[in-house]
Amino acid sequence: MSATGGVPSATPLDYRSAGVDIEAADDAKNRLAKLVQSTLTAGARGVFGGFGGMFRVPEGYKAPLLVASADGVGTKIKLAIESGRHDTIGHCLVNHCTNDILVQGAVPMFFLDYVAFGKLEPPVVEGVVAGVAAGCRENLCALIGGETAEMPGVYTPPDYDLAGFIVGIVEEEAVLGSARVQPDDVLIGLASDGLHTNGYSLARRIITDRLQLGPHDAFPDADGATVADVMLKVHRSYLACLRPVLGHIHAMAHITGGGLPGNLNRALPDTLDADVITSSWTIPSWFRVLEEAGAVSRLEMYRAFNMGVGMVVITSPANASHVMRQAAASGIAAWELGRLVPGSGRVRFDGVVA
Repeated sequence: MSATGGVPSATPLDYRSAGVDIEAADDAKNRLAKLVQSTLTAGARGVFGGFGGMFRVPEGYKAPLLVASADGVGTKIKLAIESGRHDTIGHCLVNHCTNDILVQGAVPMFFLDYVAFGKLEPPVVEGVVAGVAAGCRENLCALIGGETAEMPGVYTPPDYDLAGFIVGIVEEEAVLGSARVQPDDVLIGLASDGLHTNGYSLARRIITDRLQLGPHDAFPDADGATVADVMLKVHRSYLACLRPVLGHIHAMAHITGGGLPGNLNRALPDTLDADVITSSWTIPSWFRVLEEAGAVSRLEMYRAFNMGVGMVVITSPANASHVMRQAAASGIAAWELGRLVPGSGRVRFDGVVA
């Protein structure tokens, strides 16, 4: 008997026996150093491995506002795990967060990530953060910190979770939003590239239960692309195409969870409705496949998915062509999606309130 309350003696325990492998964590950190360094911009300060990331606020602003956002990639992560492709969801995460602050006119400065595992696998961590680093390089923001956690008992291997945190900057007088929207403004749609990071719980159920497909099976009407190819397309960033024309834009809506009805309304004043003309674009084939296989109503499809519209720009008629030309120069399809009509801040489809 031991001297601690009569508990029998046992084999000594350590952290690894409790499910946390410090050596694996060290291996992961060594793999990440070059990835992080590849993202550093002029404002980044400090060194990899510090307790906190540091960033110098850019000079030249009169009244700068910091704009912050946090998000994840939802159940898209399950498809990454099931398919063994871990190098795109991190990129999706950065692009999603970048678009979220872009709608207020902000450009990103730095990013932090959080990855939590049931059992830490250094190659998987490396793949995930390689995607984060690619997104940071694309959007010219520095990956200045983050956390990689091993949490046995909370996550069951091979599951893991991913979240990101972005901070951007905008001149206070240049903040975009509903207050700038005018009655004669027009809606410009910018094409998405796949499902982006929303609607995956419904999409996965349709693919698994109704279509009975696995991640490596061919997706219907996708020219031989697999389910993983279609469903793990990187969430498109609109920063490069819109940054040059931010001064010509009144408001924007990033079409994420809730689709057009649940996001475009966030960019409207309470005196105007957005009337979306559904014949103005062709819905991509993967949405039509999901709609038919799942017997999903069209309105529910618009609520669950972006339906081919990743961003909506609200601008004056005089500036609409300028915005569309800039998008085209960046390889992104853009078109006049609809118009504003008197109302109360709602979204309509072909005149009918959603």
